[in-house]
Amino acid sequence: MKAAASEEAAGTGVGPVVATVRGRRPGLPYPVVLAFLGVLVAGTATAGIAVGSISVPTGQVWSILLHQVVPALVEPTWTPVRETIVIDVRLPRVLLAGVVGAGLSVAGMALQALVRNPLADPMLLGVSSGASVGAVLVLVLNLSLLGLFTLPIAAFCGALAALVAVYFLARSGGRMTTVRLVLAGVATAEVLSAVASFLIVTSNDPHKTQSALRWMLGGLAGTTWTTVWVPVGAVLIGTAVLLGVCRPLNLLLAGEEAAAALGLDVHRFRGALFTLVALMIGTIVAVSGQIGFVGLIMPHVVRLLVGADHRRALPAAALLGAAFLIAADLAARTIMSPEEIPVGILTALVGGPFFLWLMRRKAAR
Repeated sequence: MKAAASEEAAGTGVGPVVATVRGRRPGLPYPVVLAFLGVLVAGTATAGIAVGSISVPTGQVWSILLHQVVPALVEPTWTPVRETIVIDVRLPRVLLAGVVGAGLSVAGMALQALVRNPLADPMLLGVSSGASVGAVLVLVLNLSLLGLFTLPIAAFCGALAALVAVYFLARSGGRMTTVRLVLAGVATAEVLSAVASFLIVTSNDPHKTQSALRWMLGGLAGTTWTTVWVPVGAVLIGTAVLLGVCRPLNLLLAGEEAAAALGLDVHRFRGALFTLVALMIGTIVAVSGQIGFVGLIMPHVVRLLVGADHRRALPAAALLGAAFLIAADLAARTIMSPEEIPVGILTALVGGPFFLWLMRRKAAR
């Protein structure tokens, strides 16, 4: 059986493709890249905690954090106000920014493998817009059927429905092209965004309308420890599952026929992974709003650094996405201080030109 599969794989050309995916790109060793990204995350997180309307010295930030973990090691020399700023105000926001950035990057990389399209992105494919409709319904109608989980579950259902709709709209004759996928995603996203806007405009409560509108622009203001744990759990579990299915994801890069020849049930695998990605995106959007282009930019940068093998690329994408969004959130709250720019605006300003460059590069090839 294995010999026959190997012969079939060689006949379809999947053998060389999988070997290429697994191969290491020339350049810096993978541990060095991973260590650099880890230091980058730590540096941006430290800056995110230290910088603000009340600045806290970097050394004091680490002393406060260490005192919280092991009180006996550090003698408190700071005021209670600074400790409150670090622990209760800025740390949960920085942690949430890192989790959201990591989750969007990992989800974007998984989507690009599932649909075999480098332009796939949670926002471009309408997934974020679907999650937004579910979340806006909860915010505007003040629904609380499931308590704290009402908003994440509604966002998840909207994200899953949007992803399934785009997937079937983009397929024709069993095939999916880049143009059809982008058009289906953009059209679905526009329709869902219009639905969300209609719900906001027709709301009779100005306060709910304002909060829903700012939420749709994407932002992490007002983050507390209560809102952090659900997305942390969803992103950690989702990333762990994706790391466990790296081989099937690598096989999909070779094509559906080749992956099926090697024993992968492509349709069942895609269905399960679509549900997982929708759960991750729905949970993320429920706490951060729509933050676009992170899931598009980070996977491409990571592939340039470590190659396309998902065993290497997924951890790197999580670290790079976390560092990027922490830095973007820091810029969002300091560029126009004391006013705060929705972080989704900054990621769009960076991601839009990158998306245009990517399309021109793909067209030239």
